[in-house]
Amino acid sequence: MEDACTALSLCPKKPFCYITSGFIRSSRGYRHQKQPSARHNKFVILGDLLMKKSLLALVALSAFAGAAHAQSSVTLYGIIDEGFNINTNAGGKHLYNLSSGVLQGSRWGLRGTEDLGGGLKALFVLENGFDVNSGKLNQGGLEFGRQAYVGLSSSFGTVTLGRQYDSVVDFVGPLEAGDQWGGYIAAHPGDLDNFNNAYRVNNAVKFTSANYGGFTFGGLYSFGGVAGDFSRNQTWSLGAGYTNGPLVLGVGYLNARTPSTAGGLFGNNTTSSSPAAVTTPVYAGYASAHTYQVIGAGGAYSFGAATVGVTYSNIKFMNFASTVFPNQTATFNNAEINFKYQLTPTLLAGAAYDYTQGSKIAGASAAKYHQGSVGVDYFLSKRTDVYAIGVYQHASGNVIEADGNTVGPATAAINGLTPSSNRNQFTARVGIRHKF
Repeated sequence: MEDACTALSLCPKKPFCYITSGFIRSSRGYRHQKQPSARHNKFVILGDLLMKKSLLALVALSAFAGAAHAQSSVTLYGIIDEGFNINTNAGGKHLYNLSSGVLQGSRWGLRGTEDLGGGLKALFVLENGFDVNSGKLNQGGLEFGRQAYVGLSSSFGTVTLGRQYDSVVDFVGPLEAGDQWGGYIAAHPGDLDNFNNAYRVNNAVKFTSANYGGFTFGGLYSFGGVAGDFSRNQTWSLGAGYTNGPLVLGVGYLNARTPSTAGGLFGNNTTSSSPAAVTTPVYAGYASAHTYQVIGAGGAYSFGAATVGVTYSNIKFMNFASTVFPNQTATFNNAEINFKYQLTPTLLAGAAYDYTQGSKIAGASAAKYHQGSVGVDYFLSKRTDVYAIGVYQHASGNVIEADGNTVGPATAAINGLTPSSNRNQFTARVGIRHKF
């Protein structure tokens, strides 16, 4: 027994020694061999078998780990957007400040997939929004306020569950100037049509089709989650898009019940970049509406380095609770034309004009908003760019004020900024964006 134990213990101490099935051979030569006994042979054979099994187990484990690595992945990604802003009328005063996430919201996220076989994949996205200047969370302080969902994907399409974007955002939003080069300050007044993604949808089941010759479609349904009231806080959306070479088209529909209540579309989406319905003067007076509805459409066509685009949206706040104007419906229509030109491979320039008109309420003249935007974007690398944006807005007519009962003059309110105290407002932004 002692000989066998000694033999089996030699390898850890002498790296140039190895075990065979019958004897121990040293790197010093045959003359140093030790004649084995029968008991010695048994223990060496046992050690040899154990080593072979261990090697087989390691090989199998390595193969399994390699296969698992090939079939699944998790990616960390993000955007840091920071810059300097000038606002000529922030509640009656000039404002100079640093602000985060204008061109794109600052964020970090995790995106993962797992191959389940047979063309089926599992996937998830967890995306956090934050303010670079303060380190605070955006989207009302939610940990993953931008997106949080899990789902399955196949050759037919993708089904996901969680906090997600609606179909207007998916199919029409990319066609507006704000989503391309102008950031949230170039969005339509108050982002009242949600083209710029001010509002995400909680508790949502979403389907997005595969691409069929350039055509895609999708839909979303959000459970209200209120016991005894199936329709309260309910949100649903449909949309479709088509791409064929230089032509891009998109349509979308969004319907949200009791949007301003806790758990409703507006109530769950307080952000630093887009004020909630109860604060923007564009539609603060209609925040009590029972139903919020958006119909949107857009298109773009590229001519070499130039692209021309148009969008249209019809927005309704139906049956808002007002003691003076009960069961009224406020309607807004917005039209935009935008243009961008790739001056060089690293320099992009853009310009846009949009016009928004509200409906008359109780005989008061309708609110009207004229807005012009310009921007340039210079890419220092594939991941880092510097940009400048300027936006001017002029308002006229009247709106229902935040109390829901008083008619007052419409004031300029560039999206995401402190509203103006009068009919005009101008802002300029110089910033840097880094993607990782």
